[in-house]
Amino acid sequence: MATTPLIRRIGIEGFRRLKDVDFEMRPMMAMIGANGVGKSSFMDALSLLAASARGSLNQHLNDLGGIAWVITRDGSDDITLRAELEPLDEAPLRYALRVANKFPTYHISQESLEQTVEGMPIPFKHIDSRQESVSFLDSKRYESFSSFVAYLDSKSQETQESLLSQVPLRPDNSSYCKITLSSVTKYHIMDVGQRAPVKLPQQLRPVESPGQNGEDLAPFLYNLRESNHDRFEAVEDALKVAFPGFESLGFPSVAAGMIAMTWKDKAFSAPFYMNQLSEGTLRFLWLVSLLQSPNLPTITMIDEPEVSLHPELLSLLADLMREASLRTQIVVATHSDRLVGFLKPKEVVVMDINEEDGAATMTWGDELDLEGWLKDYSLDELWQMGIMGGRA
Repeated sequence: MATTPLIRRIGIEGFRRLKDVDFEMRPMMAMIGANGVGKSSFMDALSLLAASARGSLNQHLNDLGGIAWVITRDGSDDITLRAELEPLDEAPLRYALRVANKFPTYHISQESLEQTVEGMPIPFKHIDSRQESVSFLDSKRYESFSSFVAYLDSKSQETQESLLSQVPLRPDNSSYCKITLSSVTKYHIMDVGQRAPVKLPQQLRPVESPGQNGEDLAPFLYNLRESNHDRFEAVEDALKVAFPGFESLGFPSVAAGMIAMTWKDKAFSAPFYMNQLSEGTLRFLWLVSLLQSPNLPTITMIDEPEVSLHPELLSLLADLMREASLRTQIVVATHSDRLVGFLKPKEVVVMDINEEDGAATMTWGDELDLEGWLKDYSLDELWQMGIMGGRA
């Protein structure tokens, strides 16, 4: 049974086609729709929210081309990002960040972190910042840290970073919000070119994930085998289901502090090295390893996980994502109707364009009137037929 999502709702205003989105988050979320409807924009907005919590808002906006390139093209001059979080056994936290265009750069015009506390007539504000006015409150003591406020005010103006990113780590709700949002991670299509990191020897070091581009896949799986053998066996079991000839993974040392990774097939006496495997095999191995990671981020976003995969692997991939959604919120953007065929309406988000204003719309599959159709057709067939929407 899925756990309660740590992030319950996401709000986005003024980001590309996402003019005004207020959307319920669930453990498993596969976005479908035509090109240009806002699937990647939704992921980029979540990544921007995470960057603001990590203290890398300026860098991330620059990577996106600057704020002028991501603001909705309707005369708007700012972007607003909101998140509602669910701390364990506590009232929800509501975080909001407004970033305004200020040519040639930007400034944070408003930021807040508030919580409705039982017995208080108005929401308690952990952070409340509007233009030059900054307040940072301690929920345990209910008083202002005036010296810290002055430091934050000065620093935030210099670095253009959020107050949340500058919150010191301590056992309170501000830190909880910072840690939760900063953990959100997006994974693109993994590079499998001739000199891709996944095909080369890798440094043996302690890592908690296979890397966003497979650059730590070998040390991650080696450490997983040594420290969490059940998880490592789950990776190998998934590979045995996907590839009947697969036997085991190996980790030969190739130099001081460097290891390679090998793939043993029952039909051959010598193992294959990573640079000898097909693109689809490498990408599936990386996806399985990622989804079996013991320390997954708050939200794990994967863009087009179906790329290079044989259609028969998509059923197993859907099951792996569903299992991982018990430990992380899975957000996927896909164009694969075959993958959608292995999902449930409550796991699918249909994205379309509002013809009147060009804004993106987002609708959960189980909120559409599909019950009668599903008696005779599968979910992917309904998408192909245009019954669900999400078509060009």
